Formats: sequence, C-alpha cells, structure tokens
Amino acid sequence: MNIADLRKSYEKAELSEDASHADPLQQFDRWLKEAIAAEVPEPNAMTLATVGSDLRPSTRIVLIKGYDERGIVWYTNYHSRKGRELAGNPFAALQFHWVELERVVRIEGRVEFTSAEESDAYFHSRPLDSRIGAWASPQSEVIEGRSVLVANAAKYGAQFLLKPPRPPHWGGYRLVPDNWQFWQGRKSRLHDRLRYRQQAGAWVRERLAP
Repeated sequence: MNIADLRKSYEKAELSEDASHADPLQQFDRWLKEAIAAEVPEPNAMTLATVGSDLRPSTRIVLIKGYDERGIVWYTNYHSRKGRELAGNPFAALQFHWVELERVVRIEGRVEFTSAEESDAYFHSRPLDSRIGAWASPQSEVIEGRSVLVANAAKYGAQFLLKPPRPPHWGGYRLVPDNWQFWQGRKSRLHDRLRYRQQAGAWVRERLAP
C-alpha cells in the first residue's frame, strides 16, 4: 500500500457563519458536548504545543479538565518538559481532533497557573493511585527502568497511605485564548474554517480558506 494513496471524503457536516455561535467559547462548548454525546474516543484529549528556549516546538497529549470564560485548564508536573518550556515562554497552542465527526478545534493564547486552591481541589478528586503517581514519576527525566516508578510508588504509598498531599511540583495551567479556529471537513477538500480573533476587546469571526 502506498500511504500517499490513502484518501477520505469529508461529508458529515458543515460549519457556516449563520449556524456558528458568535462567542468561540460557546461554539467550543457545543462541539465538545456533541463529541461526548457521539461517544468518540477520549473527546477530552487535546494536543498541547509549547516552544523551548532553543525555539524547537514540542507536542504531547493532555486532558482538558475544565473550561470557562477564563480559559482552558489542564494539570501536570511543573518540572516536566512542557512545564519548563512554559516557564520560559508562557504561550501555547491546543488542538482537539474529533476524527469521527471530521472536526478540529485549534486554540492559541497565553498560559498562566491556576490557583493553588483549584489545583488542590482537583488533585484531591483524583483516584488514590493517580495521586501517588504524581509523586512517583519524575516526569520527563531519564530513569533506569520501570522498576524506578514501581519502587517510588511503593515508597510514597507507604509514606502517605490514603492521604497524599498535592506535590509542590504538580498543579494546573490555564490557557487564556486570543485565537480560536474551528475546522469542519467538507467534500472536495473545500473545508469550512472559521477563525475567531480578539480585536478591541471583542471577538471577530472570519472565514479562512482551507
């Protein structure tokens, strides 16, 4: 099989200016709820792109844990590669790809920490093994083998029992959007693509060529 010969015709839906919401957050809320209702695999998974001090971009998958008028929230290890890159360059891009619905959402903006209270509340809502895992994994660091993680999990499990506190190196980030794009696949590669950008404190919606 020649991978260049793989083809798909996108014909499931359309995205028009009249049918889309004037507020990008409301449009995102509509699409995310439709993805959840359609039972697409992991509708909450999003690609997070950051740029390091060497100007090399990197991406990884994280899970959205909240969104409102303040922005898009996820949680992670502050000492990870993404944490280090955000410390040096607090701007990032997010992307959702709901393959079954032939939809993509792209979001760009400045990144800030969530409050300690928000991070504490979410951390304590997690399953016990996930809370222990936040202590056990020196994320993005080189380790000798999986046995290091297993040993760390056993150590912190014995130390904290059923009440591990939130690690000081673990918590939430919030991306404050200044640019949204909504992409709906269409036939003949004439896809629908709407961009929302801020201008004078308001959202401007405009169509981009695909």
